[in-house]
Amino acid sequence: MDLKPTERWMAIAGVAVLSAIAVAGFAIAIYAAWLFHDMPDAGELQDYRPPTATRVYAWDGTLIGEYSKERRIFIPYDQIPPQLAQAFLAAEDRNFFQHGGVDVGGLSRAMIKNVGNAVRGRRLEGGSTITQQVAKNVLLTSDATVGRKFKEAILAHRLEQSLTKQQILELYLNEIWLGYRSFGVGAAAYNYFGKALPDLTLAECAYLASLPKGPDNYHPIRNRAKAITRRNWVLGQMAEQGWVSKADAQKAMAEPLSVQAAPKRAAYRDADYFVEEVRQRGMATLGPRLNEGGYYMRTTLDPRLQSAARIALMDGLEKYDRRHGWRGAWGHVQPSDLNWEKTALTKAAPSERRQWRAALVTSNDGRVRLVKKEGEGQIVAEDMTWAKAGKGLKAGDLVFVERTAQGGYRLRQIPAVNGALVAMEPYTGRVVALVGGYSYSLSNFNRATQAMRQPGSSFKPFVYAAALENGYTPASVIVDSAITFKGANGEEWSPENYHKEFYGAQPLRKGLEQSINAMTVRLAQGVGMKKIVDFAKRTGVVRDMDPVLAMALGAGETTPFKLTAAYAPFVNGGRRVEPHLIELVQDREGKVIFRADKRDCERCDAGFNGDESPRFAAPGEQVMDPVTAYQVTSMLQGVVQRGTAAAVSSLGRPLAGKTGTTNEYRSAWFVGYSPNLIVGVFIGFDDNRSLGEGETGATGPVPMFMDFMKVALEGQPVVDFKPPKNAKFALVRGVREAFRPGTEPKVEVAPTEGPIPYQDLPPSLPPVSPPATQPGKPTQKPDPLSGLY
Repeated sequence: MDLKPTERWMAIAGVAVLSAIAVAGFAIAIYAAWLFHDMPDAGELQDYRPPTATRVYAWDGTLIGEYSKERRIFIPYDQIPPQLAQAFLAAEDRNFFQHGGVDVGGLSRAMIKNVGNAVRGRRLEGGSTITQQVAKNVLLTSDATVGRKFKEAILAHRLEQSLTKQQILELYLNEIWLGYRSFGVGAAAYNYFGKALPDLTLAECAYLASLPKGPDNYHPIRNRAKAITRRNWVLGQMAEQGWVSKADAQKAMAEPLSVQAAPKRAAYRDADYFVEEVRQRGMATLGPRLNEGGYYMRTTLDPRLQSAARIALMDGLEKYDRRHGWRGAWGHVQPSDLNWEKTALTKAAPSERRQWRAALVTSNDGRVRLVKKEGEGQIVAEDMTWAKAGKGLKAGDLVFVERTAQGGYRLRQIPAVNGALVAMEPYTGRVVALVGGYSYSLSNFNRATQAMRQPGSSFKPFVYAAALENGYTPASVIVDSAITFKGANGEEWSPENYHKEFYGAQPLRKGLEQSINAMTVRLAQGVGMKKIVDFAKRTGVVRDMDPVLAMALGAGETTPFKLTAAYAPFVNGGRRVEPHLIELVQDREGKVIFRADKRDCERCDAGFNGDESPRFAAPGEQVMDPVTAYQVTSMLQGVVQRGTAAAVSSLGRPLAGKTGTTNEYRSAWFVGYSPNLIVGVFIGFDDNRSLGEGETGATGPVPMFMDFMKVALEGQPVVDFKPPKNAKFALVRGVREAFRPGTEPKVEVAPTEGPIPYQDLPPSLPPVSPPATQPGKPTQKPDPLSGLY
């Protein structure tokens, strides 16, 4: 049949249209297949929990830190206050409980508005429901594309089929970014207002609900007016929905917007070194999950003792620094410089010294002007004298000062020296306090756990303990006389006593109490350095050590943390306990995933039936005889009563300990203990240079130990060191000594000559290599003394 031209063109047009439709449909199908081929499974959200912060607590429940990628505190739906949820619904999705994931009416209204927004060049509105926002935040990217909006709508529909409305709202309120370092309403309440959710007022709930549209746009300080306007709009919407009365809404609108000046950290601020050490140990155990798993972590920290440790160390280092003079201003400007504050604020004072202020010296006689118009006045006369004895002060100098109660100003300088203090329980290994330096805000290098240093004479107790384990007794006599050894390089080494004198035959106790170097080396030679090295490794003071005699005088290297822990067997009956900082870790469901105490308690769940109560086995490996441990403690009590640490006896408690001073006064130590607490104190420069003539363990560390122990012992009963039940006692030169059964003398050993004048000063060690310049790296290595074991 012949078609007319018109009909022919109509047919061609029809075929073309149908072909175009087919092609378009095919293209749409391909696009849809591409668009949705990687669609996430909404069902996965049934078990989804957003990343939450691990919170770290002291043993008494004090919050001391948080670890997180996203600062979030997960709050279950049944613990979210209804008025807070209603505020978010009023602001974001009033029809949430009626729609099926996509609010068609709301979307239509948004599209109509977008016509005007496009004309005016404004940002387009999405009209997204809370369900769509959950789909976007949890399952999708934030790309502003048509494809993503399609995916968002489809996923929102699937979410509504997989989860209840309450579950979706719970996810939303815990996932949403609200500014101020806050993900979710739990963290936001804490960071903005310092409150838990149940404590929020209606006005505060409304303000948090105003933030999802843009936290920076409604910042409570930078954009306060806009923030209040938006908050009051939310309150009006809540009243319009009937969720609050108009009177309550009006009352809330009249409230000021009062927030914290910055996101709130843990209120306790004295444990930064401890918290960071816990983080590193937690990462080694839990890996990256630590920062997102929402764990509850209970540590061994005692906040009262930690604060005392931080104060004792900082005060002690400042006293050392003051003894060594004023080093001069840390900056200088022209006295007439009107912009001096800009320069002054570039130097940070230790955050732990909250009363220190940067100041400009305005005259050579010590007048100062503080930054931020915080005052001006006169440096006190005592500090002016101190400064003049050093590098002096002149107009234009920039310094730190601290106001006195009388109105004057004390001159302050940041110590160049550093140190560490560790306190732990000898029976459990619980580290109750740890300070790794003068100020964490100025240096986060942890000298307690990372600084490898020679312990000097504080190592000697391990030499004497090894001797007592290998045939020596408190009645043994060692000759203190000159002794010379030839090293592998041909150089001679003659260990000397401080006073260049030798005291002849002396009992074992005298050698440790008075820290006699030549006598200690002769003892080490008699015992054998291989045995001493094995003993030192067994107690944990060192991981490895060369078996050369110089090591008997503390020429090896260890950390304050290890050395303090290694003293525990002297107190607890000879057991090595592993020091630990983390007591317990629970996941967000409350399941225990780590417990430091791994001992089994048999019959602990049996209930009370009149039988003997269950008993735990003593923790730790037995590394020395209990009698040996008590013998060393008794000798170290003599150090406190008659030796270098005699000042400690003024505390009026049973205490023991040993000072240590290394070659050329590079490091100063004191490790002391009561029957229930061991404390190690270390002072030294990070580059391992000399502390200066006369800076011994008794000069710096002992006063720090005393300052700390005054707090630690306050209110504690007076308890003496308890000898083992099987110890035998006999008088040796007028001193009651403990012996292992069968080794005690049958008659009293007669006394010898009187006490030896003594100062615990550094021994003369073999030639050493130059000191390391990086903190924590090996410092000194004595030349090996070949053949002398």
